[in-house]
Amino acid sequence: MTPPHVRRRTVLGTAAATGLLGVPANPSFAAAGRDRVFQHGVASGDPLSDAVLIWTRVTPTAASTPGSGQGPKVDVSWEVATDGRFQHVVRRGTFATGPSRDHTVKVDVTGLAPATWYFYRFRCAGVTSRTGRTRTAPARDDRPDHLRFGVVSCANWQAGWFSAYRGLAERDDLHAVVHLGDYLYEYAPGEYGYGSSDEDIRTHVPGHDMVSLDDYRQRHGQYKTDPDLQDLHAKYPWIITWDDHEVANDQWADGAENHDDATQGAYPLRRARAHRAYDEWMPVRLDGTARLRDGDRLYRRFRFGRLAEISMLDLRSYRSRQLQTEVPQPLPVPDSGVSDPDRTITGRQQMSWLKESLRRGRAQWKIVGNPVMIAPVDFGAVPHDLLDPVNDVTGLLPRDGSPYNVDQWDGYTDDRREVFEHIRDHQVSDALFLTGDIHSGWAAELPYDASSYPVGDSAGVEFVCSSVTSNNLKDITGTPPRTTSLAVEQAILANNRHIKYLDFDSHGFSVLDVTAERAQMDWYVIGDRADRDTSVQWSVSYRTPTGTARVEQAAEPL
Repeated sequence: MTPPHVRRRTVLGTAAATGLLGVPANPSFAAAGRDRVFQHGVASGDPLSDAVLIWTRVTPTAASTPGSGQGPKVDVSWEVATDGRFQHVVRRGTFATGPSRDHTVKVDVTGLAPATWYFYRFRCAGVTSRTGRTRTAPARDDRPDHLRFGVVSCANWQAGWFSAYRGLAERDDLHAVVHLGDYLYEYAPGEYGYGSSDEDIRTHVPGHDMVSLDDYRQRHGQYKTDPDLQDLHAKYPWIITWDDHEVANDQWADGAENHDDATQGAYPLRRARAHRAYDEWMPVRLDGTARLRDGDRLYRRFRFGRLAEISMLDLRSYRSRQLQTEVPQPLPVPDSGVSDPDRTITGRQQMSWLKESLRRGRAQWKIVGNPVMIAPVDFGAVPHDLLDPVNDVTGLLPRDGSPYNVDQWDGYTDDRREVFEHIRDHQVSDALFLTGDIHSGWAAELPYDASSYPVGDSAGVEFVCSSVTSNNLKDITGTPPRTTSLAVEQAILANNRHIKYLDFDSHGFSVLDVTAERAQMDWYVIGDRADRDTSVQWSVSYRTPTGTARVEQAAEPL
């Protein structure tokens, strides 16, 4: 059941989105102008203790649609205030934009106070945008009582409505939203939709796979017309990384599973286009000065005082090619290639950076924004007739039930070993991996030796959020919830005792709350993705007490 405190937050959230944020009572002429010029909402992201990004896109003429290359250059003014009525403006300026950047606006607002709520808005052609709200991180040496983050991943437009975003936007108790990848999908209409029929609840534009720069711009623009997504962007700053679908399915450093050079051109060019559109449309700092093999660097850290630091990984741009694309199926069991030290999921430079993020003496909680699952998982006992559906959810698996999900860290075990050994050798405590990607909810410990668990210690814990809309196991099998999936879950739990919770059937979001004593993840689930007004309910909660690297169930959400 939905706990009463969520309903109270809904009231608070509704109030904050109207008069308390200083938003006018929507006179029809003002709303019409705003909806015409600021069709894609406002957003903020990458909060530091003294800075935050603010973002919008303007449509100065009817022809200036995303990816069109049409329309004039325009000046967009912006202002940031400590109050929703903008009586105390602390920063303001003007940003010039035009077709060369798809009429997007992204400003890194500096000189702000730590741990402070701010309000921001834009003006163009005499029209004012909606008001957004954002928050800076605590100062480096501060120790906040707690931190609370919304956690989401895998939002496929064609698979349903973004009710999970609505559920988070109705809350008024978060500090930021963490998005772990697959913010949008590259597929053409009819390719990957709602359930086993691939029916499109909403149809992608353009009407083919994203390949060109204009394609990626159009798709980003389409997603940012979703009202629930707009509300959540306007309510909180986001901390985001990408997974594969922001470019193409199961991508690696030099290609992707569904990229064809013969018909779609050179993969590095496609990726560069995708990254450029991502940089234009997303409230993130893409470091264009740190050019590596892929182009721009996305992995980065966010310090929240002495309580927590979030390190967001990029596990696509530097990884070696997945084994299932290199050798005939089925793979032998086990396959030594997954532990080849020359194979990498992070790349050497990012690995060194990650190990530094996990060093003792940094913030208490070392939170890693981890696009794909790091916990070892043995799928060997999964019923044979369910392997294909499990593949569709978790990644490609050999039909013989190999223990390796090679699109995850299970396909790059030497990198995982290096991370875990670094944690053990440096006596790192309170390492928490926060993961998306596999359209299901998990809570797991990260044992140094899974074969002997529970004997021995663990490197940390992992919490995995479910998908916003992307298909899970019940959707692919076309069976009712908590029927077919139960057999798979029971087999995995029985063969992987370090996994404490698994839900293959639900869509929704999670909320992570961190204090000096524990970190707790609450999973919230939605009803039918095809129903725009579907319900949002609390499902389950798990926590890890400080210094234990253990997972235990909590009786109620926070």
